[in-house]
Amino acid sequence: MLNRVVLIGRLTRDPELRYLPSGQPVATFTLAVDRPFAGPQGERKADFIPVVAWRKLAEQVSQHLAKGRLVAVDGRLQIREYETQDGQRRRAVEVVADHVRFLDRKAPEPVEAPAEEFEPAPEPEEEDVPF
Repeated sequence: MLNRVVLIGRLTRDPELRYLPSGQPVATFTLAVDRPFAGPQGERKADFIPVVAWRKLAEQVSQHLAKGRLVAVDGRLQIREYETQDGQRRRAVEVVADHVRFLDRKAPEPVEAPAEEFEPAPEPEEEDVPF
């Protein structure tokens, strides 16, 4: 038997990291994955797939990923049932990540020179302009 899921998409929000009472880290995020076809008017649709990462992977995901980042997720599909506080039975479908690969680079932080080290270049005199 085989249960394998490979997805490429963008995060819809920053990952949410929490710790279980046992101290084990778990991160959750949602991945927007484009469908491979367009609708009748040419519009593109996406599926929004919940992803769960555990342990060290959860901490790495929460440190390095943010909304909009492009990632590849390799994992398995998990369907679990639970009961709400008012007694209703619910079903949750999610991908449990085994590997998450970052496919784009984080935008570099802008670097600003300290004010005392920055001196603007002098304006050229009208006669110095070569055209």
